[in-house]
Amino acid sequence: MSTVTCPECEAEVNLTEGTEVGEIIVCSDCGVDLEVTSVDPAAVQLAPMEQEDWGE
Repeated sequence: MSTVTCPECEAEVNLTEGTEVGEIIVCSDCGVDLEVTSVDPAAVQLAPMEQEDWGE
């Protein structure tokens, strides 16, 4: 299991076995969505916000 630091609140977040690049995980401290950008070495970034199209 790898550990990364949340870029939002700097909490330690554990990546579980089998986590893949592109997967979205949630910081257990602040609840922000994080996108896994690398697994070796482990790295995450803030996940892009999905834009609502509101039926346009």
